[in-house]
Amino acid sequence: MASANTLCQGGESKGGVLAHLERLEAQMNRSRKKFEDPTVHTKESSLRTRIQELRKQRDELRAEVKRRQARVKASSASEDPNSTVEISEQEALERQWGNMKAILQAYRFTGLSGKLTSRGVCMCISTAFEGKLLDSYFVDLVIEKPLRIHHHSIPVFIPLEKIARAYLQTDIQHFLFSLCEYLNAYSGRKYQTDQLETDFSAFLTGPLQRNALCNLLLFTYKVDQGRQTFSFSARLLYEDLTATLPTDVAVTCPGTEAPPPHWEEHRASHDMLFRTKPLHQVFASFSKEVEELDLSLVSWERLPGTHLK
Repeated sequence: MASANTLCQGGESKGGVLAHLERLEAQMNRSRKKFEDPTVHTKESSLRTRIQELRKQRDELRAEVKRRQARVKASSASEDPNSTVEISEQEALERQWGNMKAILQAYRFTGLSGKLTSRGVCMCISTAFEGKLLDSYFVDLVIEKPLRIHHHSIPVFIPLEKIARAYLQTDIQHFLFSLCEYLNAYSGRKYQTDQLETDFSAFLTGPLQRNALCNLLLFTYKVDQGRQTFSFSARLLYEDLTATLPTDVAVTCPGTEAPPPHWEEHRASHDMLFRTKPLHQVFASFSKEVEELDLSLVSWERLPGTHLK
């Protein structure tokens, strides 16, 4: 009998072939068990079902989108254009009401206040200059399309119509701020002029002339410098109606007489003061200069051995 280790045809031992066949059989059994596992089969079936459901939902959504687009298109073609305009105007008015409520809340500390009315809102504009509360004005607005001014107390020389045309329909906040600028500047110019006439009338040598807007002032005045008095004529023009300082200043010598020595120096300094300081502050500085000069002269006269002739 041949030995167990005898080689067969092909060079492989019989033991090696049997072992290889056993390994193949074991792999086949494992694969069969894997495919026959009910858990794996159930999971695969569930995934296939879910995929089918998602595809179905996708197709339904696509169809619904197309149907809605068609309905919107048909509705837009058949609806009354006037009703669309009416809805748009209503939405615009509601937004304007909301804006006005927000403005009333935000402007309490800015000189602007107001209250809602049956027609819209009544705004009150309080003016001030140098921390002093001056005049107040009101604007009664009707909230409708378009916005309109029902009543107001704005002076006729304030360009209210111009400001309204520029901003009332497009930017209500800009309209109010612009109106505040004009009114505060006017009140500030008027306040300065009133202060000059009441507190510093001793400097004036004639009536102060001013127009309604207080943006053109003409006056003559005198200032004592030591033992010499200088006379001046001033013309102040406020071309910017939102400004409280003049944009153009002309200080001249009144009459035809030749100005005294050093007059030009004082004229130049006065010109600069009028351009950079409020009117009453300029004359307050003149008063201070005169007082300081008088005190220095008195002190000098009291010195021992000093006598003025």
